[in-house]
Amino acid sequence: MPRHRTARTAVLGVNVRRPATGKQPSRSTSAFRRRIVVGILVVLALVLITFSFRSPNSGPVASLESSAATVLRPVTIAGERVAQPFRDVYGWADSLLTARSDAKRLKAETEALRQQVIQNQFAANENAKLKALLAFRDGPRFPDDYTGLAAAVIARPSGTFAQEVVVAAGSNDGVALDAPVVTADGFLGRVTRVYSRSARVTLLSDEQLAVSAIDVRSGATGIVKHGRGSSTTLIFDRVPKKVKVSVGDTIVTAGWRSSKLASLYPRGIPIGRVTSVGQADTDLWKQIQVEPFADFDRVDAVLVLVLEDGRK
Repeated sequence: MPRHRTARTAVLGVNVRRPATGKQPSRSTSAFRRRIVVGILVVLALVLITFSFRSPNSGPVASLESSAATVLRPVTIAGERVAQPFRDVYGWADSLLTARSDAKRLKAETEALRQQVIQNQFAANENAKLKALLAFRDGPRFPDDYTGLAAAVIARPSGTFAQEVVVAAGSNDGVALDAPVVTADGFLGRVTRVYSRSARVTLLSDEQLAVSAIDVRSGATGIVKHGRGSSTTLIFDRVPKKVKVSVGDTIVTAGWRSSKLASLYPRGIPIGRVTSVGQADTDLWKQIQVEPFADFDRVDAVLVLVLEDGRK
């Protein structure tokens, strides 16, 4: 009888200790089970999404979605309340950084404008001093300070080398000696002799006539006069080599006036367009050819520029 109990106790003891000494499930088995559960959930989610798109707004799937949304609504609201302060802080930080960047950019622009104002003020002061030193007076400008007196051409050049025309306007009409003469296209010449009812105009294509000129684009200054070859070929002479002049540049009269010297022609009358630019090592000046705007061989009417009252 005691032996039976001992055996039973031993059996019972073995049964009790067996789970403690038995083999535990491995980690790989647990990970595999979790993957299976996740896969099943993904498949169920896809199935529900498919049914949601294909099923009508009412039905068991819609009811299930509504129930899930109702159950999860407190969690969603709580999440929104927790996340809102973080969103507010992010928005405040972003706006602060943007404001600082804008302030830095505006400060740089203000500084640049301030420097520009200072430089302009220096230039204006220096210009005023130079004008006072040279007793500079701005000369009359074309066409603001002149009145155009229209006149027909009544006599053309009598020979190949005579670059003159006679116009039907004279001293009785207000024409004065050395008055500039233009056409609708550009500068033509100047009055070299005046009669009571007519005047003789020497064309710029004459070898004895020249006019101070300036390149509108580059500001290069020189003298435009008759060129070699054709009677209508002009050259832009006395232009230094270091100055930039390009083909296509427009050349106009460079009228100026100082205390002792004055230009015969107002500033800004179109003369012609540059057709070629060159230079040689042995020459002091650039070699520039200019095609005149005015047609010296075919001129029927002109405008004699008469200075308006009040300008000298």
